[in-house]
Amino acid sequence: MSTETSPRQSRGLEVRSIDYVPLAERHGKIWHIGPLWFMSNAQIATLAVGLISITTGGNLIWSLIAIAAGTLVGTLFMAAHSAQGPQLGLPQMIQSRPQFGYRGALLVWFFAYVQYAGFNVFNTVLAGQATSAAVHHGSEKLWFWIVTVIAVVIALFGYSLIHRFERYLAYLTIAMLLLLTIAALTKLSVPAGSYDLGQFKAVPFLGQLGVAAGYQISWAIYVSDYSRYLPPDVTVRRTFRWTFWGSALGGVWVMFLGSFIAAAAGENFETIGSIKETADKLFGGFGSIALFVAALGLVSVTALNMYGGSLTLISSIDSIRRVRPTLLTRIVTIGVTAALSLVFANVASANFLGNFNNFLLLVLYFFIPWTAINLTDYFIVRKGHYAIAEIFKPAGIYGRWGRQGIIAYFVGFAVMVPFFSAGTLFVGFAAHAMGGADISMFIGLPVAAVLYWWLCRGIDVDAERALADAQAAELG
Repeated sequence: MSTETSPRQSRGLEVRSIDYVPLAERHGKIWHIGPLWFMSNAQIATLAVGLISITTGGNLIWSLIAIAAGTLVGTLFMAAHSAQGPQLGLPQMIQSRPQFGYRGALLVWFFAYVQYAGFNVFNTVLAGQATSAAVHHGSEKLWFWIVTVIAVVIALFGYSLIHRFERYLAYLTIAMLLLLTIAALTKLSVPAGSYDLGQFKAVPFLGQLGVAAGYQISWAIYVSDYSRYLPPDVTVRRTFRWTFWGSALGGVWVMFLGSFIAAAAGENFETIGSIKETADKLFGGFGSIALFVAALGLVSVTALNMYGGSLTLISSIDSIRRVRPTLLTRIVTIGVTAALSLVFANVASANFLGNFNNFLLLVLYFFIPWTAINLTDYFIVRKGHYAIAEIFKPAGIYGRWGRQGIIAYFVGFAVMVPFFSAGTLFVGFAAHAMGGADISMFIGLPVAAVLYWWLCRGIDVDAERALADAQAAELG
């Protein structure tokens, strides 16, 4: 089989959405997911994640340590989800039905769709601001439209074009980041005490660690969407490795840059302006080049969010009323997702950093219990064996409501609430007692995982596996 064969298409547009990818249509090389996840993080929104500690009173060295630790922890979970794609041949969120039920999965799909729309609002705002500042023509709102239209086209063509676009853009982005890093290290000065390990502050450190981890975990809701066309003989370990290092390197590099530039700029920091000013210190005009390349990265990740948002919206509708996953269905759901993002982008540009920080924290809170449950089910309870056809049956073996998953989710979320420290939104009593430090992730993960495992002791996994084997020949 050719490694460059495209998914089943109509006039170049991908037709498949939430349906199983037959073995005859599997294609691609495992290393392709490395550049994709590197590029997903190598953009301005990721740079903004690296500002949290600096803007809340932390010094540079502890900000960098928190970024590295949070990114590596969060990427462990994200990459583990990616490994499910080649083995199951399904989008990520449809895989929630065995844990939450045919209807019960709507619980997490709602939060997932809000995440797609939310990230696209922020990405569209940044892309519009960056492009307007780079080319000096057209208003930011005009560029909102242009960015959205380009992202829609990429999302419509789908899986194969997204992979190719990300691979080629990675070379250009790496060159830009190398030059921007040189500019930052050689042309900027950070305040005294920036590297003093004795100036540890728990609140900004834990805030930065949690947001960096949450940012990486936020990719988990659609990470296997971009590995599901790979052949199933691709091992879990290789899929994990390429996803992990691609995402972690992109995340750490760009967050480090954000933290360093913010430390040097101090109160004068402004996301787009500070990037341009730093780049122009290396040579005249580089600021505009850097912003334009960064805007292309934002276009690509906006397309990823539209693609994933479409799959989640189709899954949600299908849980209420059966849907044929046709090309028209994809076009409509991508259009709806794009329209929502565009509308809110026009009203969300004020107080960007504050809104983005709060949004990332909410993402972390809602998806910590889900990621714990989904991974526990896949790697411990069912050990990767699912009756794929049953996932698409309302009265299938997984049921309409997955009692175990729903209970574990709400309990896992509830025990996190006292430890929430979401800025101006909400501070739980435990977080307040700790001076605002947020350790909710480290509470919710083990509670949700262990409770789900305990509730699933009565599942007849052998019977499910026998049914999966019996149905395997029909999947194509």
